Amino acid sequence: MKTKHSFKHWQWRVIIGSMIGYTMFYFVRKNFSFAIPALGAEYGITDTSFGVILTLVGLIYGVSKFINGFIADRANARWHLVIALSACVVLNLAFGWSADISRLITGCSDGPDFVNAMVAFMAVLLVLNNVFQGAGFGPCNRLMVNWIPPKELATKMSLWNMSHSIGAGIVAVICGSIIGGMGADLSADPQVLSSIAANLGTDVSDPLVTTSASHVGAWRWCFWIPALIAAAGVIFILVTLRDTPSSVGLPELPDTKTELDGSDTGENYRKFVIRKVFKNPVVWIIATTALMLYIVRFAVLDWGPKLLQQGENKLSPSLAGWTIGIFEIAGCLGMISAGWITDHVFKGKGQRVCVIEMCLTGLCLLGIHFLPDGSNPVYMLVLLALAGYFLYGPQALFCVISGNQVTKKAASAAGGFIGLFSYASVIFTGAGVGFLSDTYGDGFWNNIFLIMAGVAVAGALLISVLWNIKDDGYVHDEN
Repeated sequence: MKTKHSFKHWQWRVIIGSMIGYTMFYFVRKNFSFAIPALGAEYGITDTSFGVILTLVGLIYGVSKFINGFIADRANARWHLVIALSACVVLNLAFGWSADISRLITGCSDGPDFVNAMVAFMAVLLVLNNVFQGAGFGPCNRLMVNWIPPKELATKMSLWNMSHSIGAGIVAVICGSIIGGMGADLSADPQVLSSIAANLGTDVSDPLVTTSASHVGAWRWCFWIPALIAAAGVIFILVTLRDTPSSVGLPELPDTKTELDGSDTGENYRKFVIRKVFKNPVVWIIATTALMLYIVRFAVLDWGPKLLQQGENKLSPSLAGWTIGIFEIAGCLGMISAGWITDHVFKGKGQRVCVIEMCLTGLCLLGIHFLPDGSNPVYMLVLLALAGYFLYGPQALFCVISGNQVTKKAASAAGGFIGLFSYASVIFTGAGVGFLSDTYGDGFWNNIFLIMAGVAVAGALLISVLWNIKDDGYVHDEN
């Protein structure tokens, strides 16, 4: 009884500790999206430039997540997370000085040379940031499969997956408030108004010009404030987390026997991963479905602030932040319910929940597309919240399904492989969207939700082929 009590204590300590820890990674990652409108207004950086940066860093993140998945299966999760998050904090603090660094490099405060140097410096920092960001998920995934039995994994890992939405949602509100409430008020300076209007391709009578001029330089604090909060998260991870049950003197999980038990050498592990991950059609199907889901997710998260502020309804930066935040909050609820439904209704078959919820995501996005121009923003808010609710359920389940199939010995490797596919989505949502925006303008943005609805339904059709796969890939003794 004492051992069981101790295990439950440590299990929930690890779940909650890793949730808070991973939330901090999002504080110093998704803040860039809220700096995009301000950087474009103040410096004339184009959507194409931002899109190329988003594509580059997304691909780097995917590759890093892939590599760190293999490292995480065989490394201490606690220190893996501490080192990675510490590096992200330092890089975000440096990001707030990017305009000053560009000024030192070029010797000027505006013009093409200044802007190009600033874009290059930001790109370098964001690439490095995402190298270390890719080391966030793998260790957490290792913790989950080592501390949670397979029959409970969908419910409890879906709870852990709330950290994605909690982090993105809170930082959306924080950064939206920063952009809408901080910075220097230069709205009375005609030269500043004229410069911002030229950068936005509009005239000084546009309310967006006055709004941008009222908060010049606020974008810097979108990096500094989240970085300071994340620094506290580093200390929290160090104090709270432990790697496996055996590291605190507890027995390992029952019913998780694998073919590697007793023969976990480098060569045996390599063969095991090749067979369980790279040659496993289940993992390939999940990874390709994740690619489609992430196209939808990133279209909302990376470009949502700009679309909401500059679209038909022209929401304020703060309201746009709350709108994206509500999308994430609804996603939290969707994750929890998807995990519970998987374990208690579909008896662990999360792929069935994925099929249903991705279809429902498509319907919500279709509803947004057909909203009449000038509709009350509340209608979009409700539909976007519902889309987040249904979208984040499958996201939380992908690594649960794959983790059970490849076992705890290769769960992070499979998660990294799926992550590589997921972040290949930025080829479209980054450079692709930026180019289409600069080329077609409103003609593209008016159809973005219709395109996303089609992508979501295509993903549902693909993962439906896994409807009847077996529950897990562990070695079960014959009775």
